[in-house]
Amino acid sequence: MADDTHHVPHPTTGQYVKIAIVLAIVTAVEVALFYIDEAVDMAGWDGPLLVILSFFKFVVVIGWFMHLRFEKPLLTRFFAGGFILALALYGIVIASFLVGLITR
Repeated sequence: MADDTHHVPHPTTGQYVKIAIVLAIVTAVEVALFYIDEAVDMAGWDGPLLVILSFFKFVVVIGWFMHLRFEKPLLTRFFAGGFILALALYGIVIASFLVGLITR
């Protein structure tokens, strides 16, 4: 019986180091956003930027370090769906706090 599956080669050590450097830079940007927000009024842009950076790091970590990009697309959809549900829950909780503040 022939093996019809196509296996993508796994990342090399050098690629893992590059990914780690990218993740460290993104983390440094996130920390900098916290301090920039303290010093400069970003008019509410810091929250959405942090969520976008968090999403990017989530995708990189599950794609490369958990080898999700080498798995079936169903697993990728499962993780993406979980992240979308988590964002929706986060939005609902924040909205409920805002409604509570407005109705006081």
